[in-house]
This record gives sequence, C-alpha cells and structure tokens, in this order.
Amino acid sequence: MEPIGMGAVRVNVKLTNAIDEALVSRGLLAPHLLRECEIQALVDTGALTLVVPPAIAEQLGLRIRGQQVARYANGFEEPIGVTEPVIVVCEGRQTSVEALVVGDEVLIGQVVLELLDLLPDCKNQRLIPNPANPDYPVAIIK
Repeated sequence: MEPIGMGAVRVNVKLTNAIDEALVSRGLLAPHLLRECEIQALVDTGALTLVVPPAIAEQLGLRIRGQQVARYANGFEEPIGVTEPVIVVCEGRQTSVEALVVGDEVLIGQVVLELLDLLPDCKNQRLIPNPANPDYPVAIIK
C-alpha cells in the first residue's frame, strides 16, 4: 500500500448487495433488510476490479459464486472467491460489478474506474470525472 502523501488516492464508497437491492425494488425484501456499507477504499489502478475483504463480503451477505486465480505484484498466484454483484457508488456515480474476496481493505480497480468514468488525480489524491464526460459516465462501445 502506498503511504498517504505519495499519490495514494482514497475515496468514500457505498457498497450495496445488488441481489438485496433487486429484491427490495420488487417488494420481496423489506427495505430495512438491505445490506450496504459506506467505507473508505483505496484506488488501485494495478487491480483489475473491486476487491473486498472477507469481513465486508460477510457484512454485505455476498455469496461466493465461484473462484478466480489472482496474481499479485510479487508473482504469487492463488484462487480467491468471486461474489455476486455489488453496487458501487462513488463520487455520485454508480455501477454494479462482481468482487474478489481477499485482503484487508476495499480496493477500487481499473474496471470499476472505467465503468464509473472516473480518473485518479494522484497529485491531489482524489478521483475526478473524465474531462471528456464531466457530467455523467459514458460507456465506450466499439
């Protein structure tokens, strides 16, 4: 982990169990049973997607639906759990992704940043909207 002051970007995110949210919207789950949390996450452009620690996955009630091999910066590989979808809200933008369950902090990886159309501003230690799309995220389809 990069020390604060050295370009590390940390952001507040809201994570919601997407299955719960779908059940609430269909009237099949009481709104007070919706599992969500607000937490500070580290933006990690070296990570592919959303990474959550086991305690957060448990708090959100996320079912592990499969395994994926993860490769760390030191070359070590191991299979880790992949969850059901998680709704990620960050900087007023929202997307839904699977999460990898490992480690001790929430990581926001490159795929999540691209889906949210946000860019890291390491100098000012924050996320900024893509200047080409400052008002809302735009998906590129080719």
